[in-house]
Amino acid sequence: MQYNSIADIYSANQQIRKHFEQAAHSITPDEANAELEGEKWTVAALFEHVATVEFNITKLCAKLLAAARQAGKPSDGSFAVSPGFAAKWAEIRDVKLEAPELVHPAGGVPIPESLAKLSASTPELEAMRPDFETFNVANNKFPHPYFGDLTAAEWLLLIGGHEGRHLAQIERLLAKIRQ
Repeated sequence: MQYNSIADIYSANQQIRKHFEQAAHSITPDEANAELEGEKWTVAALFEHVATVEFNITKLCAKLLAAARQAGKPSDGSFAVSPGFAAKWAEIRDVKLEAPELVHPAGGVPIPESLAKLSASTPELEAMRPDFETFNVANNKFPHPYFGDLTAAEWLLLIGGHEGRHLAQIERLLAKIRQ
């Protein structure tokens, strides 16, 4: 996990999104809604979950950035992953986690609808980029259930990490479905 700037995070998140969308376009409705033994969520439910999480993180980043803007401490646009975040990410890399109830999928949401929700957050996140690069976000944090207190930049990084994690899960599910 090597990110030296906010620009690096945005670039990585864009690449992950590109792969996520490509995967979505290869999924049939039957595959999207297939229920596999031992799996809690369908592929469509995973897309819904990712969209819900990103929506919530986008709103959270806006609040944390507003606090950083109000504090007025400048930033040089650089970024370093905190040792605690990096260690926790490595620890949970291959561990199945239980999502908080708040971000459980309701179900019945088609993948294109989840993709539209994701697409709606993209311009919002892009509009925040100048604040991420201008203001020091280190002192404004909000707790994550697994990572502890995170800055807005760490939450931004988590968007791509979360999406990539679920993309790998979706690919594993599709491999089982397509056998």
